[in-house]
Amino acid sequence: MKSTGIVRKVDQLGRVVLPSELRKVLDIKEKTPIEIYVDENQIIFQKYQTYPACVITGEITKENKVYSGNLILSPEGAQQLFNQLSNKNIDGSK
Repeated sequence: MKSTGIVRKVDQLGRVVLPSELRKVLDIKEKTPIEIYVDENQIIFQKYQTYPACVITGEITKENKVYSGNLILSPEGAQQLFNQLSNKNIDGSK
């Protein structure tokens, strides 16, 4: 993780102001949704992103990929599809 050297205090309502320099670099504007994670003793802020669901497994992960024709597959869904296609090529009947 990269340190910015910027220190901010938490106010009486528990708020922290993100410095304008960081907001510009990360393209964070007013009303931009921010996701908050806790990792042991660290608090991690990340721009919230929605990920599309895999058409085979229904998984919603950042590893999902969008293919031609808006086909969305997770790694597991891609493997299942590959296995099905491989079985068809071998048998010719499935």
